[in-house]
This record gives sequence, C-alpha cells and structure tokens, in this order.
Amino acid sequence: MAADPATSAQPAASETERRRRLPGARLLSQISQAEGTPKRLLYTGVAIVVLFLILAIFAPLIAPYGFAQVDSDGVRFAKQAAPSGSHLFGTTVQSTDVLSRVIWGARTAVEVVALSLVFSIAIGVPLGLVSGYVGGKLDRALVLINDALFAFPYLLLAIVIAFLLSDKIGQGIFTAAIAITVVYVPQYFRVVRNHVISVREESYVEAARALGAPRRTIIRRYVLANVIQNVPALATLNAADAILTLAALGFLGYGIQPTQGAEWGYDISRAIDDAGAGIWWTGLFPGLAIVLLVTGFTLVGEGLNDVLNPLIRKRRIRRPRIPTGAEAEAEGHGGVG
Repeated sequence: MAADPATSAQPAASETERRRRLPGARLLSQISQAEGTPKRLLYTGVAIVVLFLILAIFAPLIAPYGFAQVDSDGVRFAKQAAPSGSHLFGTTVQSTDVLSRVIWGARTAVEVVALSLVFSIAIGVPLGLVSGYVGGKLDRALVLINDALFAFPYLLLAIVIAFLLSDKIGQGIFTAAIAITVVYVPQYFRVVRNHVISVREESYVEAARALGAPRRTIIRRYVLANVIQNVPALATLNAADAILTLAALGFLGYGIQPTQGAEWGYDISRAIDDAGAGIWWTGLFPGLAIVLLVTGFTLVGEGLNDVLNPLIRKRRIRRPRIPTGAEAEAEGHGGVG
C-alpha cells in the first residue's frame, strides 16, 4: 500500500520548522542567502576576530613568556631590546617581551569586552522591552535616567565609574567591564525601546492581547523575537568601541593594573617616551593590535547590518535556464506521449 504523500511530508516539514526555531537559525539563514561585498566584509571581520579569540584562549600556550616575565633561566631580558630572534617584537623598558604582552593583552581585551557586552545586553534589552511596551510613568522615568547617562561623554563617564569602583573592588577586569557597561546600557535601551513602541501596535500583538495572553508572554514570545535582530549588529559595533574605551582607560591609568594582566592602552602610555628616543617597537605592536581588532569588530558589525537589513541585503539569485529549440521540442513530444 502506497504511503500518503501528505503524511510522509509532515515529519520533514516539522523537522524544517524545528530547525528554523533554533537560536541563531534565522541569522545563519540570512547570512547564507546574502551575496556581494557585505558578506565578504562579514567573513573578513569574523576571521580577524576569531584570530584574536584564539590568541586569547590559548595565550598560555602561544605566548613565549608571561605577561610580566622579565627573565628566563635566571638571565634577565635586556631593556628596550630591538626585535630579534629571541624577542620577535623586542622588549620594553621593564624588560618584558612585547610579543607576549600583545598576546596576553588579547586575553584581557576579550574578557573585558565579553563581560561588558553581556552586562549591557542583560540590563539594556529588558529595560527597553519593559519601557517600550508598558509606557506611562515607568517609560518616562527610564527614558530620563538613560538620557541623563547618554548625555555624558562616554569616556568621561567610564573614567568616573572606574575611579569610584577602584577603591572598593580594585582596578581589575571586573571594574573595567562595569565602567564600560554603564556607557553602553543606554544604547541598547534606546534601540530596543524605539523598536518595541512600533511593534506593540502590530496586529499579532493586538490579537495575543485580545486572547488574554499575559503581558510577560506577549513580551517574550511576540515582541522580543521581532526586536532582537537589531542587537547582534549593535553588539559588534559596541565591541569595537569598547576596545578603544578600554585602551583609553589603560592609557590614562584607570584600566587594568600591570600586576593583574597585560593591557594594550597601558603599554602605549609607557611607550610615549620610547617613541621620542626612536624606540618604535614598544608602542607600534600594541597599537596595531588595537587597530586590527577594532577593524575586525567593525567589519562584523557593518556586515551584519547589511546582511540583516532586508532593504539593502543582496540575495543569491539563480539565473533561469532557457531550453534550446531541440530540448523544447523533446519536452513537448514527451508531454504529448
């Protein structure tokens, strides 16, 4: 007995629907469908970011020395030694290896950026959802607070937060992450809130509200799914800006303590005097690391923005194949027969 085509197609359809609902499935589908320069920029940025992620994760295995190591086998490294076979990027005035500090600095940067993005999204997105959907006095109060934070210059605000926390929890990775988090929470709040205000009046939200769905369910199942697509592109662009903010904090002395980890901004600040003396390597390589990682995150952000925006996304289009005269005649005879 032949199987019912509708019955046999039902499991395949349900499996396809299940895959579409997986986290990130929609994003991966949109990326795979994109074509042109945005997709190439996205892949280039991802390659750069993955390179620094590998350096950060495997820093103890890749770095030839520790971030504060000044000797090997009882022999102290030379001060401000030029790049050579034993020290590919040279040494600093503290006799530390520049290559090792660059690699360990990648770990510090990735840890601070990851923590700050997680904190910013975990605070800014829920606040934006609640403020945009509920409205009223709560919305006005949250908008006032976030606008007040947004009015401060972001670097000045980060310095103030880092200074206030330095006496209580010290100048470490957690302090730097919190200082950067305060800077970026208003951005996520604004983007999500403005989008929620337009989404909450859509017909499907009105239908769910008319059917008696709880407010929490409507926000989680219907509103969040339609506003969250703006967050990945914003997060990658904020990650690029967070690298510069962390470097600025380290350059000014409010970042990571030298005894707690390597930080590119701190290394550049110590290399200012070296540059005047013609010692270029102590500041060049940390600066190149900052530029390269910021470029990688920027390319990822711009690529995601172009790929996720349906108005400017280029899709893969297959050219139609027009059969020749002989093929058309053969198909015609086949249909008649």
